[in-house]
Parts: sequence; structure tokens; C-alpha cells
Amino acid sequence: MIYTVTMNPSLDYIVDVQDFKTGIVNRTTAERINAGGKGINVSIVLHNLGIESVALGFTAGFTGTKIWSMLAEMGITSDFINVKNGMSRINVKLRSAEETEINGQGPEIQPADLEELTEKINILGADDILVLAGSIPASLPETLYMDIMKRIVNKKTKIVVDATKDLLKNVLQYHPFMVKPNNHELGEIFGIELHTKEEVIPYAEKIHEMGALNVLVSMAGAGAVLIDENGTIYKSEAPEGKKINSVGAGDSMVAGFLAGYLKRNSYGEAFKMGLCAGSASAFSEQLATRSQIEKLLSEQHFNF
Repeated sequence: MIYTVTMNPSLDYIVDVQDFKTGIVNRTTAERINAGGKGINVSIVLHNLGIESVALGFTAGFTGTKIWSMLAEMGITSDFINVKNGMSRINVKLRSAEETEINGQGPEIQPADLEELTEKINILGADDILVLAGSIPASLPETLYMDIMKRIVNKKTKIVVDATKDLLKNVLQYHPFMVKPNNHELGEIFGIELHTKEEVIPYAEKIHEMGALNVLVSMAGAGAVLIDENGTIYKSEAPEGKKINSVGAGDSMVAGFLAGYLKRNSYGEAFKMGLCAGSASAFSEQLATRSQIEKLLSEQHFNF
């Protein structure tokens, strides 16, 4: 089974406002609410591809209840821990001439809540995959992902980490199955700016040497790079299309990679599906569906 962890889930309120101005009343031209958070996005796209998962993490208040119900309506299993203080955050994404985001804080998570999550993760075994995705709330230790991996490293669970800075760097010693920084996040680890695939490759190889079995680097419209556990390099341009919504594209890439790997047992096929899943979400108002991903796969010509 695949388990995704979203430490700070949200309700994402996405609004379109024509010619937004501060200091006056603005009215929306379109709006929608999604259950959000990186791990949740991974679970949604996996579900769309016919692969089930269990969404873990913390929820609170009426917004947390809504997150549970929205996932249930989609047919996605969740096993969140409901915490007492605060409420799950509401993130506002305002789309006008420019995109502006306002992200909430989320609930206060107590040590007992964290221990309950740890107990759920401790039962995972060698046949399971654990996806640790996104940032962590201020009430949790900065070493959280590393602490989780340290506790289950001997269980041979495949662990995927999609995080930034030290949150990602600190887990490498425990040999995660896959990490997925984007090119900016990868450069941030080494104090350098990375723009092209040729610039990305040597630093992705360094992350591989530091312990990650597979390093998948997303580069938005410029495509992606993969260094697999054998040291094989895959790189490709992104499929062509009009970007509509960037939210969840990287998470969709993670889901596509896992789906491709589980279905074909091939890193090349995993890379293809990951790239097309990420692009399909970017080309859509919602997260990618199976038909959208398969359409891009049929149209894309890969040179490896």
C-alpha cells in the first residue's frame, strides 16, 4: 500500500478576479475549493490512475472535517489525526494579472498527536511506500522527516521525500527510494542557481551520491531530469501545452512516477509517466486525470 503524509493539509480557495486592485471591493469571476496539500495531491492523482493509497496527516476544526469529506467523495481513503487546537488552514490563491497566494498557518500539533502518527507509520513494511511531502508546521521539529525515516529504516519501506532545504538534505543518509526537488530547490541546497538540464545533472548526481536511490528533478516547462538508482541519466523536455494551473504539478509528477514504476517496474517508464502526469495537471484546472495523462504519453516522443 502507498501512504501519503501531509503534515499541514488545507482547503485551497482559488479565485479569479479581473484587474484586481487593493483597497477596494473586488468581485470574483470564478472560484473553487479543493482539498489541498502535497501528499493529498499525490493521493488524488494516484487514485485517478487506478492506484489506491491512504492519506495520513493532521486535520482540525470545520476545515479539517471538510477535507475528510471531500476526499471521501472522491473515493480516497484517509486516516488523519484530528487535533484539538486550531483549524486546518485555508490557502487563498488569487489569480489576476499576477498570481498571489495567502497561506494559513494550520493547527497546533501536540507531541501526543505526533506520537499517534508515528505509531501509524511504524506498522509499514517492505511492501509499502511512504510519501513524505511538503513543509511541516512550526509546532513540529525540523528533523521530523529524518526522525521518521530513522525509525523505520530497517523495515525496507520505500520512502519518497518531496521537501526542501535541510528537510530534504537530512534524510539522504537513510537512502530514500526517491527524492523530487525542483531545479530551484536543488540549487538552493548547494547555493547555486540551476536553469538548464545540463546544469542540473551534476547536482542531481551529487544528491544520488549522498544517499538518494532515485533523484527526480522537475523543471516546470523545461522538462525534468532523473538519475536512477543505477546511475542512469534520463532527461526530457516537457510535453507541449498551455499552462493553466501550476498547483500540484510537482505532486502529480511524483504520483505518475510511482504509478509508472509499479505498473512497469521500469525507471524509464516511471519517468515518462511522471513527466506526463505533471504536465497534464499544469494544463488543467484540476489535477490530472488518467485520460489526460495517457493522451500526453501517446503524443510524446522520448529519446531514451
